[in-house]
Amino acid sequence: MENATEMPELVIVSGMSGAGRTEAMHVLEDLDYFCIDNLPPDLIDDLLAMPDFSKSTGDSRKLAIVCDARGRGFFSSMSAVLKKLKDSGINFKILFLDASDDKLISRYKSSRRMHPLCKDGATIAAGIERERSLLRELRTNADNVIDTTNLLPAELRAKIKDLFSSSPVREGLSVSVYSFGFKHGAPIDADVVIDVRFLPNPFYDPEMRTMTGLDEKVHDYVLYNSDTEQFLKRWKALLDCVMPGYVAEGKQQLAIAVGCTGGQHRSVVLAEQTGDYLRSSGYRVSVAHRDLALAIRPDGELVNADPLADDEGGAA
Repeated sequence: MENATEMPELVIVSGMSGAGRTEAMHVLEDLDYFCIDNLPPDLIDDLLAMPDFSKSTGDSRKLAIVCDARGRGFFSSMSAVLKKLKDSGINFKILFLDASDDKLISRYKSSRRMHPLCKDGATIAAGIERERSLLRELRTNADNVIDTTNLLPAELRAKIKDLFSSSPVREGLSVSVYSFGFKHGAPIDADVVIDVRFLPNPFYDPEMRTMTGLDEKVHDYVLYNSDTEQFLKRWKALLDCVMPGYVAEGKQQLAIAVGCTGGQHRSVVLAEQTGDYLRSSGYRVSVAHRDLALAIRPDGELVNADPLADDEGGAA
C-alpha cells in the first residue's frame, strides 16, 4: 500500500461499459475523492486549474474522473491530454476496468440498458468490439487494470481501496456507538443492538439514582462485577468476529446501539467500553449517548444538553 504522500491527486477511471466504473466511483468517493462522471478529456486541465483543485491554494482536493467511450468524438483527444498532464507534473494514475465479452453482454442483458456505442442499432457484441478498439491505447497505458469478470462487488471495492487508500483497511469503516434507553424507544438506525438490561442496575441504589454512567461510582459499579466481566469477555469476542467481516464486505458506516432501561447508567458505561475497545483495535469510532439528556441531576441541571455531542473519546 502506498504512503499518503504517494497517493495520486488525480485518478482517471476508464474501461469497458458494464465492467464496474460506477462501483469504482462510489469507492473513490468514500475515499474522499471528488468524483465527476463522463467528463470530456479536454476539460480536465480547466478543472485542475479551479481553486479547489489547484496546488497554489495549499489545500488541494483529490479528484477522480471517468473518461470513456461515451464521450465519443471528445474521447479522441485523450492521448494528448494525458501527455500534457504528465509534462505538467500532475500526479495521476489511470484505473482501467475490464471484463470478458460474454460477461459484459450478460450484464447488459440483465440491466436492459443500451450500450453507448449501439445507438445505430448495432448488436451489443458489435458495440463492445467498437469500444475495445477505441479504448485499446488507454488500456495499454493504464497503471492498474482490474478484470471484474469473476469479481463480486465487495471484492472490487477491496481492490480499489487497496490501490487508492492511504489508511489501514479497517479505518475505512466509520463506527458509531451510542447508548439508549428502551423506555424512550428502540433505535431505528442501528446495525447492531445489544441489550444490557440483564446486568445489575445502579438505579436501585439511592446514591447513584441521579448519577450517570459517566460518573466514576456508576462506572465502577457496572464494570466490577462478575456478570459484566463475563459479558464483556464474550461481547469483545463477538466484535472480534464480526468487525473484520463488515470491513471485508466493504461497509462504510456501522452503528452499534447499547441499550438499558433508561439509557442513563449501564448502557452509557458499556457504550464507552465498546468504543474504547474498537478504537484500540484500529477502528474510527465516535461515541454518543442518545438519552442522557433526559437524566437530571439533583440540582435540576441536565446531565448533557446535547446527547449527540462527542469529542472522539466519548460523550462531551
